[in-house]
Amino acid sequence: MKLYYSPGACSLSPHIVARELGLDLALEKTDTKTKKTESGADFWQVNPKGYVPALQLDNGEILTEGPAIVQYLADQKPESGLAPKPGTIERARLQEWLNYITSELHKQYSPLFNPATAADTRSRHLEYLDRRYEYVDRALEGRSWLVGDRFTVADAYLFVVTNWARHVQLDLSKHGNVLQHQKRVGARPAVQQALAAEGLVKQAAA
Repeated sequence: MKLYYSPGACSLSPHIVARELGLDLALEKTDTKTKKTESGADFWQVNPKGYVPALQLDNGEILTEGPAIVQYLADQKPESGLAPKPGTIERARLQEWLNYITSELHKQYSPLFNPATAADTRSRHLEYLDRRYEYVDRALEGRSWLVGDRFTVADAYLFVVTNWARHVQLDLSKHGNVLQHQKRVGARPAVQQALAAEGLVKQAAA
């Protein structure tokens, strides 16, 4: 399989999941502005939506949308527990969190990365995100992970999206449970490996 990614973008989530699972995954860096991949390919031909992540399966099919990709990857090794068994309430809870993160957090960051966004619009989005993180913070009270008692693909997605807060001057200091979750996920070896592979942190010496 091959993952088309952009360093630090939401494609980092399936990258982390693949490393957690020990899957053989090729990486193709993609410039989201020029829509060219590292090998010079036209990314529009890979994903007509024009954005990462895109996962090329071994049979050539292309799967897009981060929440769908991370569940697909986790289901390749169901014994990992990165996604609960389909048809269970636990799997529905996982999907509940993935939907919340993608709609209430992820998409709210987009205008904040656009320098043309007006100041009042920026303020509204920051306030909106702050309120949504209040909910996440309460949900993490007294627990380590979003679903059940183990790390899942939802935790990887939340970690990646929340990493953007510092880039848009979103103050999360009052959301202590969220910050502890960030530290917990960030300390995982697979997460450090993915960050290093994307050039986001220095690779620790062996």
